[in-house]
Amino acid sequence: MNILGLLDNPTGGVYELNGTDVSKFTESQRTNLRKGVIGFVFQSFNLIDELNVFENIELPLLYMGIPAAERKRRVEEAMNRMAISHRVKHFPQQLSGGQQQRVAIARAVVANPKLILADEPTGNLDSKNGKEVMELLSELNKEGTTIVMVTHSQHDSGYAGRTINLFDGQVVNEVKI
Repeated sequence: MNILGLLDNPTGGVYELNGTDVSKFTESQRTNLRKGVIGFVFQSFNLIDELNVFENIELPLLYMGIPAAERKRRVEEAMNRMAISHRVKHFPQQLSGGQQQRVAIARAVVANPKLILADEPTGNLDSKNGKEVMELLSELNKEGTTIVMVTHSQHDSGYAGRTINLFDGQVVNEVKI
């Protein structure tokens, strides 16, 4: 996931993203390409404790240099979509796991990325919240966003249009639905 998300460079081979070989990009080049193109949903949420819900979601837009009025509009839209507007001034430690995951997804989608990388997006959630998160990701996918998800959950993998099973880093099975 770190290589797919341009957080790390591969040690060998070629990685093409949108037809561009990015395997030898510098950190600065990877950062610039990542902005607005890739959204991340981390298993542990990776919310910043010192920032409230609005500020956590707004963060990618700040890095992209989006003007304040447009940031406000996009953040409010993302919060509404994730049903967390009522928590706008709360800090991560004041939220349930499901609410934290909704904030993490809102942060991932606020820049309208073409690709979302989700690492065990339901791993820390109860079944009800997990189902809601999977339905949100499925909806985003139907709207045109590519979702790459790592999961150990057979149930969650049922939402996928294509499933690749790995064992010790090797593809052992691939199913297209």
